[in-house]
Amino acid sequence: MVNYKDLGLVNTREMFAKAVDGGYAIPAFNFNNMEQLQAIIKACAETKSPVILQVSSGARKYANQTLLRYMAEGAVEYAKELGWEHPQICLHLDHGDTFELCKSCVDFGFSSVMIDGSSLPYEENIALTKKVVDYAHQYDVTVEAELGVLAGVEDDVVAEESHYTKPEEVIDFATRTGCDSLAISIGTSHGAYKFKPEQCTRDPKTGKLVPPPLAFDVLEEVEKRLPGFPIVLHGSSSVPQEYVDIINSHGGNLPDAVGIPEDQLRKAAKSAVCKINIDSDSRLAFTAAVRKVLAEKPGEFDPRKYCGPARDEMTKLYKHKIIEVLGSDGKAL
Repeated sequence: MVNYKDLGLVNTREMFAKAVDGGYAIPAFNFNNMEQLQAIIKACAETKSPVILQVSSGARKYANQTLLRYMAEGAVEYAKELGWEHPQICLHLDHGDTFELCKSCVDFGFSSVMIDGSSLPYEENIALTKKVVDYAHQYDVTVEAELGVLAGVEDDVVAEESHYTKPEEVIDFATRTGCDSLAISIGTSHGAYKFKPEQCTRDPKTGKLVPPPLAFDVLEEVEKRLPGFPIVLHGSSSVPQEYVDIINSHGGNLPDAVGIPEDQLRKAAKSAVCKINIDSDSRLAFTAAVRKVLAEKPGEFDPRKYCGPARDEMTKLYKHKIIEVLGSDGKAL
């Protein structure tokens, strides 16, 4: 058993309470490799932003759970080296789908876990979530749950259609499960193709797809029923078109990739939404930088020469999200 506090990590309870009161959102950045982790910590140390390091089940397998524990501990020490005296870093399991997986993460030093029973019948979702909560809370590990289904594809999470969260269920669900935060569905989606072309309109000047607005009426109803309760948005990458264009112009093939407009995320961050998940944007930044280097220097084979620029591009992206979208800069001095 590894206690997350021994690794220098924190859970989400205090950071969420401050975010709800302060009208900003905590960045939840997924990572799969060292470069992503370095970029996240550098961006957060320089902006003094609390951060949630997210690991999916697939990323945990990719990185190896033992290495991951030491990467998280190393991230805390790296943050201190960069001058962040009191890092507020949470290590979180994203989209855990079984009790066994969540338990394993708690036992290996995660400070927060998500149990996603959203595809199950309502009562089964409650029972599974409560089982995870009862175990995790013994070790002061916070638990995120989910009501409603997000469409899209990301790692092991696949859903053809989204189903908005039913506001009339949230009080009963939160009370009976004891979860610490609740992910809801209001129109965000996983992956780089968040909307089908027929769901969007096209900008007559650029020809680019314009996605439909988020269902803020659903969010407002949830807020009324659970005032002050931490709400989470998954699938909130904006899919920056500059990265899509770089990828496509250097041999890639991402037609009609479209994400969530940043102005809608800014609006969400000022509400009870205190955690916003971003994954695809960093993947796009990484891939765009790598493709550009290899296209311009086809003889290059030193990974540092293309992973280094990719790391720099992701750092720039993360700082932009923290300062310009989520408003979490300066909140972890």
